[in-house]
Amino acid sequence: MEETRAKLIRAAREAFASKGYAAASMDELTAEAGLTRGALYHNFGGKQGLMQAVVDQIDQEMVERMLVAQARAASRWEGLLEEGVAYIEMALEPEVQRIMLLDGPAVLGDPSQWPNQNACLLRTTQTIQALIDEGTVKPVDAEAAARLINGAALNAALWIAAADEPHAVLPKAVEAFRQLATGLLQTEG
Repeated sequence: MEETRAKLIRAAREAFASKGYAAASMDELTAEAGLTRGALYHNFGGKQGLMQAVVDQIDQEMVERMLVAQARAASRWEGLLEEGVAYIEMALEPEVQRIMLLDGPAVLGDPSQWPNQNACLLRTTQTIQALIDEGTVKPVDAEAAARLINGAALNAALWIAAADEPHAVLPKAVEAFRQLATGLLQTEG
C-alpha cells in the first residue's frame, strides 16, 4: 500500500508541477504510475486528496531546508530571519511556485489554515518566546508576532510566485521582510 501511495504521489507531483493541477489528468497520472483510478480513490479519495498528499510531502521538504538555514545561523535571531528568507527564496523554484503557492491555495484554500502550518507556527512562537526571554526581542505576545512573521514570509512568497518577474521581486521581498522583522528587536534604552 505504501508503494502504491508513493507511486501516485510521485506521478502527481510531476504532473502538477509540469501541467498544473487543473490540467493534470487522473487517467494519465494513474497510467504513468502503472495503477488504476481505483487505486487513486482508495488511497486519497480523489484528485484533491492526492494534491493534499503532494503538498504535505513538499511542505516537509521545505521545512527540512528551512531548519538547515536556521541551524547555520550565528544566533537564534539570525536563525529566525534565515528560516523566513529560505522560505521566501523557495518561491522561485517552479515546483514550489506552481504546487505550493499557486495551485495549492486554489485547491486546498488558505495556506495559513493548512494542518501542517500549526507545527510551523508553534516552532516560530517558541523561537520568538525564547528571543523575548533572552532580551533580544521586545516583550510582545509571541504567538501574535509568530503569526505576523510567518504571514509576512507567506505573502512575500505568494507575491514572488504570482509576479511576472519573480527574480526582480525576490530582493525587494527579502529586504522588506528583514526590515519588518527587525522592528521586533529590543532597542538599547
